[in-house]
Amino acid sequence: MSAEPPVPAPAGDERSSYLPDFCEPHAVLAVVLVAALVALVLALARQSVSGELWTELARTSSYLLWTTLLTTALLCRMRPWLARRSLRDSTLMAMGIIVGTVALVSECIYWFGLSWDARLGAPSGLFPTGHAAFLLPNLFIGAIVGGLALRYFYVSNEWRRSVELEARARVRALQARIRPHFLYNSMNTIAALTRTDPARAEEAIEDLADLFRFTLAESRPQISLREELEVARIYQRIEQLRLGPRLTVRWDVGSLPPNAVVPGLLLQPLLENAIGHGIEPLQEGGTVTVVGRAGDGMISLEVANPVSRRARPARPGNRMALDNIRQRLELVFPGRSSVTVQDDGDAYRVTLNFPLVPGPAASGDEQ
Repeated sequence: MSAEPPVPAPAGDERSSYLPDFCEPHAVLAVVLVAALVALVLALARQSVSGELWTELARTSSYLLWTTLLTTALLCRMRPWLARRSLRDSTLMAMGIIVGTVALVSECIYWFGLSWDARLGAPSGLFPTGHAAFLLPNLFIGAIVGGLALRYFYVSNEWRRSVELEARARVRALQARIRPHFLYNSMNTIAALTRTDPARAEEAIEDLADLFRFTLAESRPQISLREELEVARIYQRIEQLRLGPRLTVRWDVGSLPPNAVVPGLLLQPLLENAIGHGIEPLQEGGTVTVVGRAGDGMISLEVANPVSRRARPARPGNRMALDNIRQRLELVFPGRSSVTVQDDGDAYRVTLNFPLVPGPAASGDEQ
């Protein structure tokens, strides 16, 4: 992908930047392949008239390659400028670039052919001899092909935008289902502390304010891994005030990249379930282990908690949280994420695997 950041469209017209990035190598390769295939089709169609397949293929492919590569270079150069214009203006300008390039290449080929034939003293048969008969059909064909290509780019971009907007809406809806539950549990903890330990309740309120700042006060569907880990640690401190020495959380996440992008509230629900379903039912408490690894373009997060052999309570909330996380990961990383659960009788482990997507580096990120 190009490192150039997308240029925002004018207010009220977000569709003006629908043109693909022709600076990308795969886009240039696609243009060259399409031009070569079109040249082959035209050469085969004209073979019955001229009878010279290879000569016709050489002429047509050379003309189309020069035209398409020059058009691609101009659209690559002009794309940031076009993206700042309205949909109508950017489309008309792109069409002007396509037709103008066709006219320029056609004129160059025609006048170069006249000069070449004049040097030879006889027609070479490689270049056109009629000016209008060569230029006008090229302009007509260029306008039709350019219009169809721009229409395809526009429809493709609109379809892609609709899919992205639908996915974002579904992610926000799934997040909205888990945030109230998270907030209610935190408020219940604070309410219990206000009667037994007001000083700790004050600390919990400050932690909850930080949680609002990180998650509830923002509608971002994705946050940095540093923020996600901080949210989970703040939640741990709130629960630590309630459970005291019965709760121990061991963190092993030092190798994780802090600027990686993850869906918001990904780890905290797992920690909440591990504490609520694993530690709280145990009279003596226990240890929750959070392990994070990164490698081969993937991130792995594992949360493990002990399980009581005598009492195995049902896990409806646990299952809802896992289904929620699984759906959100699938929406953000379709076909590239997984949520696995292992229950060996003594320990309950949930492992998340998803792609490592680097985000903008933030100053002061530390493990």
